[in-house]
Amino acid sequence: MRSRSLLSLLIAFLAVPALADDGTLKPFVLASRGPGDQAATVAEVTGKLTAAGFQIVGSYDPYPGATVLVVTNDQILAAAAAVPGASQAAAQRVTVTRVGDEIQVAFTSPAYMRHAYRMKTDLSKVGRQLAATLGRLEDYGPRDGLSLGELRGYHYMMGMPYFDDPVLIASFADHAQAVAAVAAGLAAGRGGAKQVYRLEVPGTEDTLFGVALSSGCSGDAFIMKEVDFKPLRSTGHLPYELLVSGPKVIALHAKFRIAINFPDLSMMGSHSFMGIRCAPDAIEEAFKAVAGPAR
Repeated sequence: MRSRSLLSLLIAFLAVPALADDGTLKPFVLASRGPGDQAATVAEVTGKLTAAGFQIVGSYDPYPGATVLVVTNDQILAAAAAVPGASQAAAQRVTVTRVGDEIQVAFTSPAYMRHAYRMKTDLSKVGRQLAATLGRLEDYGPRDGLSLGELRGYHYMMGMPYFDDPVLIASFADHAQAVAAVAAGLAAGRGGAKQVYRLEVPGTEDTLFGVALSSGCSGDAFIMKEVDFKPLRSTGHLPYELLVSGPKVIALHAKFRIAINFPDLSMMGSHSFMGIRCAPDAIEEAFKAVAGPAR
């Protein structure tokens, strides 16, 4: 038993290198791929994550053949709480996606998200835990990864928003009123939005909501059909987040939120930002509909 435990620890330690050989990071990690049943794979992955100590705070199917499991643990929460605004990365995503005849299991790279959201805490242990639990075949996303410097100050191009350029959705008298307004708006489905999860970040006055969007130009299926077209699917881009921080409701600018997961998406042409040019404004309007008028 002891030798098996030591072997498991060694596999977990080696499973996810901090950086690729060229010193870059990519946003997604492919855990496994092959034939299988969607529902059975979701159940298997759910059981593995729970057994490994991850908390599954929500799940949803944004479109047929895709399931997103939203996970966190104490280390992720502590890292998110340590930096203002980083609570938006308090929930990582594990996905099960059918592509043709195969099932792809993947997860967002904690190392990539740590730097994209400017966290101070090293999350390599979380990455190793996910890899030991689910497997690891390769990191993927953009053809060329991003360096740490590029990630921590990321913007798609000149004039585009940075991580620290969030959109103020609404302001309220206090945190409790802001949370109540967002919860009510999501329950009512305003703006075509529904709650995927609600997560309190310990040690902060932050409540993070995962939001599924289904209406028109802001819809998850509409956006992903345009941007998520490669053989390895980046389903873990979803869902989007609304953060209630103190009395304010904020969200990452959709231009940043989309670009950070698809940094090699072209500006023009087939499968480009031009194809979803209506989405950033539509997402912002959906979020404002959720929060309702400021009080």
